[in-house]
Amino acid sequence: MPDTHVESGAMEGWIGRQEVLEDEAALPIVRRLAALLDLDPLAYRRGDALPEGWHSVFFAPVARQSQLGPDGHPRKGDFLPPVPLPRRMFAGRRLRYLAPITIGAEIRRTSTIAAITPKVGRTGKMVFVRVDHVVEMDGKPVLTELHDIVYREEAKPGAGAPPKAEAPVELPPADDRQAYAPQTVTLFRYSALTYNGHRIHYDQPYTTQEEGYPGLVVNGGLHALFLHEMAKRNLPGGRLGRFAVRNVNPFFVGREGELRCTHQPDGSLSLWAVNEAGRIIAQAEAAAEPGDLA
Repeated sequence: MPDTHVESGAMEGWIGRQEVLEDEAALPIVRRLAALLDLDPLAYRRGDALPEGWHSVFFAPVARQSQLGPDGHPRKGDFLPPVPLPRRMFAGRRLRYLAPITIGAEIRRTSTIAAITPKVGRTGKMVFVRVDHVVEMDGKPVLTELHDIVYREEAKPGAGAPPKAEAPVELPPADDRQAYAPQTVTLFRYSALTYNGHRIHYDQPYTTQEEGYPGLVVNGGLHALFLHEMAKRNLPGGRLGRFAVRNVNPFFVGREGELRCTHQPDGSLSLWAVNEAGRIIAQAEAAAEPGDLA
């Protein structure tokens, strides 16, 4: 059994560590993402503005095969701290869109470990790691992102499934609704685009036997991507300045969920992804102006 003891100050030396990655907002990748979203791939051309949210398929990890952990993620201890908990999940992100990325442009991302916070929750010990990203094009910032990653203890039997007794949350009336039921091919194509090797998205025996989930887990980044698209449909001009999303509960392939959007009096949007029982999968806020990030 691995040692999962986590001291609050044990990894403070990792705070401030940086990583710089370079990529290209390549047209073929943009067109593949458009196809995933059931949009016309040929409508996107080199020199166009990249739609907000689509940057998430760039800066994919390029760890060598020998550097992958048993869950399919790159092993910890290089850039990310060596948190002594085995399960890693995307918890949420807060974004400010400062200027458009040009399709075909060279882009650069500087990532900084901003905080490492141990907590204890319903499923046991957790560690939240916040990574702050700044993406630049032509030497100027085009977006900032505060990215939250959560590490959790080894799964206990049935731990991956939400408690059945919990009642659905009452949400305000929706101004826009959309069915949300990603299938295995959706997960495969999204994981391929993002070079995401996390086995909970494609390896059913591993997902159920090792991580304790009842089925393949839909990528948290996929929720964020579809909520981005709904937000843009509901904002004036179809452009985003600020977007924040938090994953609340896991969602599984084969389930029938829904995306919802409600307009707020200040012009911002509140958005949710909910599962077949009405429980929140992810919740988001969006606005046309960049504003400040909490």
